[in-house]
Amino acid sequence: RSSVRVLCGSNWSLVLQGQWMLEFYAPWCPACQQLEATWESFAKESERLGITVGKVDVTQEPGLSGRFFVTTLPTIYHANDGVFRRYRGSRTLEDLQGYILERKWEAVEPVAGWKSPSSIMMHGMAGLFHFSGWIRQIHNYLTGTLGVHVWVSYAIFILATLLIGLLLGL
Repeated sequence: RSSVRVLCGSNWSLVLQGQWMLEFYAPWCPACQQLEATWESFAKESERLGITVGKVDVTQEPGLSGRFFVTTLPTIYHANDGVFRRYRGSRTLEDLQGYILERKWEAVEPVAGWKSPSSIMMHGMAGLFHFSGWIRQIHNYLTGTLGVHVWVSYAIFILATLLIGLLLGL
């Protein structure tokens, strides 16, 4: 049984309390696959370190990757009572443990308030990522299930965008 806590859109706010190390990964990512065993070992030491170790699958949780503005994989964040810092150190078990035990995270500049995952701006960013996922699902339904040609699907979205713009303009 894994010691890593899986986070999703409905429980991500758990990281606002206590001390966390959080990995954003994708199952297809080779660097993420390399880190997986180390991350699991790190999580097994979490009780001794006084932290909670979590992970977020960005393919399943696009809203969270938008909220944390994840642009590279894997991305690791340290959170301490809602203050977030991006971990940029080595990804060895010893370095991850040292980051916590030696409190190296205190020397790292926190994420700016407006870019903080709990800010209104990042809440909006999460919404945009959810919306893009919804559009992708509609496109996949049109092309995969209904057998509509890809370019026809694009034309439908272009037409919908124009109509929505016209309605908003009126």
